[in-house]
Amino acid sequence: MLTDDELQRYSRQIGPGVLSRQGQERLRESSVLVTRAGGMGGPAALALTTAGVGRIVLAHGGRMITPDLNRQILGSEATVGEFRAPHFADYLRSMNRYVEVEPLDHEPDDDEALEIAARVDAVLSCPPTFDERLRLSRAAVDTSTPLIDAAQWGMMGTLIVVDPSRTACLRCVYPQEPPFEELFPVVGAISAAIGSLAALEAIKILSGCGEPIFGKMLMYDGFRGRASQIDLRRDPQCPVCGDAR
Repeated sequence: MLTDDELQRYSRQIGPGVLSRQGQERLRESSVLVTRAGGMGGPAALALTTAGVGRIVLAHGGRMITPDLNRQILGSEATVGEFRAPHFADYLRSMNRYVEVEPLDHEPDDDEALEIAARVDAVLSCPPTFDERLRLSRAAVDTSTPLIDAAQWGMMGTLIVVDPSRTACLRCVYPQEPPFEELFPVVGAISAAIGSLAALEAIKILSGCGEPIFGKMLMYDGFRGRASQIDLRRDPQCPVCGDAR
């Protein structure tokens, strides 16, 4: 049951066209894994925190460096050289005392990804490498946990929303792991935009309000200001989610 203070806090997002009171209560009882919590995952985690998700598992390894500051909004000049996850978690806690934040100072391996996915209600996958993204997709499928996969490059961003019971998983979309450019270019504004849209999809899924874009890829070309959406087809032979797995 939401307290009077919580109802006041979330009053602008409860009503016609947004969340119902029951949806806000479902959000409060939900938990989400966000990994990583950088350019996309940071804005996503912030949006989930201020929206009132009850518990966030926040995974991000390594220390803050100066080149991160163009997009990693949970950090600051004061945290350069410090481990990111604890500072990111402290910032989120400062934004909403009703939200529990569990920081991890590393990215989950196969076993840990599976364990965490089994105890949350949605997975927000925001890492840069395909190895990590495919690992999270596999964990989501194996635990029947909805997955929101966010990606970026330059001024381009993509969003894929997976319902493991019926839609294509990430391995269906990328049967062969594409090459990875470690220091790829990126503008912080596209990171924040895609991260916020990923959070919105999670909010819709968790609250039961709105229409999640399950089974689709949303693409936004920020350089040209163009958005498009395509349907994704599940591969019956997929080794992760296919009929014969």
